[in-house]
Amino acid sequence: MIGQKSHLANIDVWKQWREDKILTAKQALIETYLPLVDYVSGRLSIGLPKNVSKEDLASCGIMGLIDAIEKFDYQRGLQFETYASWRIRGAMIDGLRQGDWVPRSVREKAKKIEEAYQKLEQQYLRSVTDAEISEYLQVSESEFHQMVQDIAVTTVCSIDDPIREEDSETRLSLLIDEKAENPESKVNEFYLKETLAKAIERLTEKERTVVSLFYFDELSLSEIAEVMNLSPSRISQLHSKAILRLRGALSRSKAQLMYE
Repeated sequence: MIGQKSHLANIDVWKQWREDKILTAKQALIETYLPLVDYVSGRLSIGLPKNVSKEDLASCGIMGLIDAIEKFDYQRGLQFETYASWRIRGAMIDGLRQGDWVPRSVREKAKKIEEAYQKLEQQYLRSVTDAEISEYLQVSESEFHQMVQDIAVTTVCSIDDPIREEDSETRLSLLIDEKAENPESKVNEFYLKETLAKAIERLTEKERTVVSLFYFDELSLSEIAEVMNLSPSRISQLHSKAILRLRGALSRSKAQLMYE
């Protein structure tokens, strides 16, 4: 990814675009940060169905990049690459949704498993086993594993997703303060981080390893499979279960905030 030095080197170009609205400056920024689109699409395409076109992903990503450039405030001293990556990723996933790339039945499976993790882990205050989830869902463990495999692509979620389907508030709204320091925003951000930290602690050792290697070390699922000496499908399954547990924790924390 583009580093901090390139961001500092482009300050003059940012000024030309944001303050003087010089279109050639905007075009220069688009060209400079275009590699972000390839980077995000490369990671997002992991595990997606073969019928999903990388060219379509890239087209959506470019629109996300342009949106990020139009909205980014360079004077706040934030890292543009991080901000733009979320916008690009969100635009790509919005495009995938519009293409109806995941059957409704698969989304329903994902929702059932997420709700099962949410309820059981709240009840037991620990990471629940596959056997306990299978019993709750009234399916065999092999059927549960197949369900997880079926919904693997749905765990590539956008930070722009609503925390709960009936809400308009998104995970992004808890993380980004668009204007200034805001006490409520800071409390939400702290609570979100605390919730995620506790949820990650409750993951199984293998799930934590997959999350760490994928999101922090930025390895691909196939690279993680080599590191952990497991099949790519098994890594995909571990990633899916980890994300469903984390989603359940976020939904649970949101519900608690609403009723406190």
